[in-house]
Amino acid sequence: MSATSAEAFCTDLVRAQDFRTYAASLFVPPESRRAWIALAAFNAEVAHVRDHVSQPLPGEIRLQWWRDALTDGSQTADHGAVEGNPVAAELLRAMALYDLPVEAFARLIDAHVFDVYDDPMPDMAALEAHCRDTAAAMYALRAKVLGVNSPETARLAEHAGIAEGLVDVMLALPRHAARRQLYLPADLTNLHAVVAEEVFLHQVSAPLKSALAHLRREARAQLDQALAMLADAPMAARLAFLPLAVIGKILTRLETSEPFAPPSSSRLGVLWTTWRASSAKPFRG
Repeated sequence: MSATSAEAFCTDLVRAQDFRTYAASLFVPPESRRAWIALAAFNAEVAHVRDHVSQPLPGEIRLQWWRDALTDGSQTADHGAVEGNPVAAELLRAMALYDLPVEAFARLIDAHVFDVYDDPMPDMAALEAHCRDTAAAMYALRAKVLGVNSPETARLAEHAGIAEGLVDVMLALPRHAARRQLYLPADLTNLHAVVAEEVFLHQVSAPLKSALAHLRREARAQLDQALAMLADAPMAARLAFLPLAVIGKILTRLETSEPFAPPSSSRLGVLWTTWRASSAKPFRG
């Protein structure tokens, strides 16, 4: 596959599976957009492994392929040439061009091993660690593509990633429950007396609503902290956090939605929110 075809493939993949990030990519400098899309395409591939397998082993094999692809970079054992995979080819190009650390990608892949199993999320600390290794890592990598890599930006990325991760857990509750996965942390469900079996049966209860309200408060605190830090962040890094504008809108709508009927966002709505935020504080000026 030619470089142009690989880039187009990744763009189509991100537009279909992660429109929030795709919309934000339209407002970053053109010279950075290709790497942004490569990062998002890789993230979509790895984050959705569970959607394409019915057993853990095939999921682990897919994730191991990605580990091998990023550490070997030429030929993964028994799985074909990396250059034959357009997402891998584009990601390796971005990693080389922007000196992106392979360790961040390895931790992200390892975090998604949890997804292919049905083990419950043990506690809030584990859920936040999962968010740091996945969503927060993507914010930090996008900032690095935009030329900013500092401890302050890393801390900002942590708050942003945890906020996004918690919101996505609430959005995905119906899908996770249907396959008997529970990302709501056990210490939180125990605190609010949530019965897992009722969640798996899509039964709305007062304890579940109470637990989700608790999770929304945690997400709001993380989002508020991220936005406060963003106001003091280097101008070059701010657009890396543009998806937070959409996250904030979703979080507000989650306040009035039912647990198993979370709000959906139209593409036009996502584009409108992202466009307005791209020229407003704290993302600009």
